Amino acid sequence: MAVNLGTRGIQEAVECLEYCNFDGGTYWSDLRKQNGSAEPFGIKTWSLGNEMDGPWQIGHKTADEYGRLAAETAKAMKLVDDSIELVVCGSSTSKMPTFGDWERIVLEHTYDYVDYLSLHCYYGNKENDIGNYLAQSLDMDRFIKTVVSICDFVKVKKGSDKQINLSFDEWNVWYHSNDQDKELEPWQIAPPLLEDIYNFEDALMVGCLLITLLKNADRVKIACLAQLVNVIAPIMTEKNGDTWKQTIFYPFMQVSNYGRGVVLNPRVESETYQSKDFAEVPYIETIAVHNDETGELVIFAVNRSEDREIAFTFEEEGFGLESILEATELAGYDKKDTNATDHDLVKLKEKSDVVLKDDAFSTVLKPLSWNVVRLKTK
Repeated sequence: MAVNLGTRGIQEAVECLEYCNFDGGTYWSDLRKQNGSAEPFGIKTWSLGNEMDGPWQIGHKTADEYGRLAAETAKAMKLVDDSIELVVCGSSTSKMPTFGDWERIVLEHTYDYVDYLSLHCYYGNKENDIGNYLAQSLDMDRFIKTVVSICDFVKVKKGSDKQINLSFDEWNVWYHSNDQDKELEPWQIAPPLLEDIYNFEDALMVGCLLITLLKNADRVKIACLAQLVNVIAPIMTEKNGDTWKQTIFYPFMQVSNYGRGVVLNPRVESETYQSKDFAEVPYIETIAVHNDETGELVIFAVNRSEDREIAFTFEEEGFGLESILEATELAGYDKKDTNATDHDLVKLKEKSDVVLKDDAFSTVLKPLSWNVVRLKTK
């Protein structure tokens, strides 16, 4: 839940919190009951505004202006409900002219009162350069590590024992609908806005971004795909009530279901290539996650190469591999294929070439492919 710190302020923020989380006996909590919700909603994570560094925001503020307001709002909100977690606004993208200074100044005001710093970023392929496009997950990794270093700088400067973690609460691929949305008439009722139709290469990019977020799970504690239905979304709806899955649905679904537990950062040996914006891009992007509750080890991997099959071997020490539970791939499609007409065109296929021997498995990753292997541990 986000409070409005652009055109509103402290009073409205605490009233909203009181309405949502207070049991009863006050004006706003009793109003909630009158409106049909007897029990409090118990919302535990609150954002102090949204993209307040952006000049497009009504009520845009400088870092000092926002930092002071966010700090005082945070203190007041935690007086109402000290169990909540608070997210303070970071930069809207790493390309903002105030990036870096914004984070530092805002945290100098708010460090003692908030729990997370937000990051937002979207990626696209307007130049139709798939090698450079799929390499943009390296930009996300650099963005995360830069913001972590700023958080830790402020921690040292303040002599604090507290660690601020990150909330990457807006991320996705977004570029297909930009031009068509410019042609829309204003003030329509429920017009189709930001309805990107995603293709196969976008699914690979989302896979790379998901792996990057998992790699940084020690500090990225919240990560929200924006959005979920119709608007730059993995799920689309039709006016007749039908729904269908976009290409990006599949990596997001698999990481949501199977990327649970402890992330294991593997030592990866991969050849690299050079793209327009990146000097060394590994052909293989991969991560492993161990779920102790289910006894599963799950490997996610993307092959960025357009034309090369790449032999992939995974070796582990300490768990012991018992059997292959499932192996799937998203592969063999034209990079511009979508599910817009044939809703089942791009979908997961069984991967049948995984060979398990001792505590290692081997397979071949097809060119431009998203791969998931689930293993039962001993």
